[in-house]
Amino acid sequence: MSFRLQPSAPARPNRCQLFGPGSRPAIFEKMAASAADVINLDLEDSVAPDDKPAARKTIIEAIGDVDWGDKYLAVRINGLDTPWWYRDVVDLLEQAGERLDQIMIPKVGCAADVYAVDALVTAVEAASGRGKRISLEVIIESAAGIAHVEEIAAASPRLQAMSLGAADFAASMGMQTTGIGGTQEDYYMVREGSRYWSDPWHWAQAAIVAACRTHGILPVDGPFGDFSDDEGFLAQAKRSATLGMVGKWAIHPKQVALANGVFTPSEAKVSEAREILAAMAAARARGEGATVYKGRLVDIASIRQAEVIVRQAEMIAG
Repeated sequence: MSFRLQPSAPARPNRCQLFGPGSRPAIFEKMAASAADVINLDLEDSVAPDDKPAARKTIIEAIGDVDWGDKYLAVRINGLDTPWWYRDVVDLLEQAGERLDQIMIPKVGCAADVYAVDALVTAVEAASGRGKRISLEVIIESAAGIAHVEEIAAASPRLQAMSLGAADFAASMGMQTTGIGGTQEDYYMVREGSRYWSDPWHWAQAAIVAACRTHGILPVDGPFGDFSDDEGFLAQAKRSATLGMVGKWAIHPKQVALANGVFTPSEAKVSEAREILAAMAAARARGEGATVYKGRLVDIASIRQAEVIVRQAEMIAG
């Protein structure tokens, strides 16, 4: 390990982030009653320009009126290249009350974007006397964002999570696809006349996970656009979980259970992790630094891997 240890990410469940337009208050109660860990009320892409002021007002009222239970409650503001974002921040913090937990910043391209929102949030919090400190989540959805991903991850102590926004990311990169996440038809290799499809999002996800883990932030996979394709959603989510991401967005209620199922460690995985920890404890008692578990070598690195799974399961259960 480096002399400078990686900080731990926030200890809260983030298996699924359920999104809903701020202009559709009729669905807020259903969102609150869902099994999602995080609720994201949206002021950005899902709200038409003429509807944004009304949607902001609707969200502010709903934050106080709806029983959100133990959900982590977030609002996605408009991008910093629009005339709406500063009013989103000011009105939310001055009028929405203490129930709001997080502000999500879209299309972050550099650390200065996060600094700008952090500075405004800090000023409004101080001026209004808010008692609860608002956290931030950023979305990486541009070539600039992925190029500056590590400096973005280090940009603010408020930053708790980082997501990949596949659609805008693909557009910014000039990718020849209209798909949102998942395997792309023309992204394949050929061997002995057979096609093998790989994951075009893998490298960006890995970069986000590395930046997040370096700076103690939750790495989250973004949307999967085809909500009629459960198999495709599950495949994408399982790849993300294997890479180290902690959760995924849901743009349709049916995706919540799918995400929770993938990002909740199975009983078998948790049991195996506990057995590895027990085997290593016994090895240490014998003065050994490694041992054999089910025919494979386990050592100190195996302890760290097993502890990740056990901690995640305990956090979710708690």
